[in-house]
Amino acid sequence: MPRYMMFIRHREDYRNYPIPRALNDEMGEFVTANLKSGVLIDTGGFQPASRTTTVRLADRKLTVTDGPFTEAKEVIGGYALVDVPSRVEAIELATRFMDIHRRNWPEFEGACEVRPLDGEESAASASAAAADRAST
Repeated sequence: MPRYMMFIRHREDYRNYPIPRALNDEMGEFVTANLKSGVLIDTGGFQPASRTTTVRLADRKLTVTDGPFTEAKEVIGGYALVDVPSRVEAIELATRFMDIHRRNWPEFEGACEVRPLDGEESAASASAAAADRAST
C-alpha cells in the first residue's frame, strides 16, 4: 500500500495555549485506533522551532546554524506516517484529524499537508495492475 507523510502546520504560538482536554481525549482514541489497525505507522510532535538546527549547503559550503534559519508564520508542529490504499483515503484521514481539532479547539487554525512518499503510488499501481492481470 502507498505511504503518505502528513505534516501538521500551525502558528508557533499555539504552544503557549493549553490544549483542550476534549482534544487530547479524542485524539488519543483516534491515534490508538489507527495504530492498532496498521493505518498509522508513526506520529509525533516537534519541539519549538527555537530548538532547530539547520545544516545548509550553498556555494559548495556547509554551514550549521542554531535556531530557525528564517522567521516563519507557520511551523511544522507534527507529523504522521500512514499506510493507506489510496490518496483519497489519505486525504480522508487528514480531514478527520483536522475535524477533531475543529470540534474540540475552535480557536485552532492550521493545515495538514498530505504528501505521498516518492515511488509509493507507482508501486501500488504496479501491484494492482499485476493483481488484475493475474485474475484474468
